Amino acid sequence: MSRSSRLPLILLVLAAIVLAALWVLKPDKAPEGNLSGAAVGGPFTLTDETGARVTSESYDGKWRLMYFGFTYCPDVCPVDTAKLGEGLKLFEAKHPDAALKVQPLFVTVDPERDTPEALAEFTDNFHPRLVGLTGSRAEIEAALKTFRIYASKVPGVTEGSYTYDHLAVIYLMDPKGRPVEFIAGPTATPELVEAMLSRFLA
Repeated sequence: MSRSSRLPLILLVLAAIVLAALWVLKPDKAPEGNLSGAAVGGPFTLTDETGARVTSESYDGKWRLMYFGFTYCPDVCPVDTAKLGEGLKLFEAKHPDAALKVQPLFVTVDPERDTPEALAEFTDNFHPRLVGLTGSRAEIEAALKTFRIYASKVPGVTEGSYTYDHLAVIYLMDPKGRPVEFIAGPTATPELVEAMLSRFLA
């Protein structure tokens, strides 16, 4: 085969290599939900309920079902976390394999009281795979800022006691930690959580 006859074949091979590279390197589009493109989420470094240090990368490859609250919350947080847990259980019953791709997370806004032990006791009430996250005050503040969560300490009725006024929302983040969808805590139901998961994972 002459050099001139080999040239078109070489060009075809090069073109195929370039197209393959472009396919591999093309941007992975995030799922389309009511949070798509929002400036919510990002890197974090915290401590899980076993005392292990974790980062946002610890959950890469998993869909994250997230809620920010505190274990001393008298009503809102337990109710919302129950909705999250029950919704995930409904999804597990319908799509057990897909459900394994979901990591539920409860991030405290009150690290002074929410030790890993306190979080483990709290999360066990709602779902066996729900993981509580805490950290230093600085780490929690950084996470709150990253996830656009408002949380303000409110003095209690007795001296030294306090509670928190905070944004109550259930977030769904994709396996790369990008924001996909949210459900406001007051309007959430287990069925809405299950439907959200089914829409993106089933």
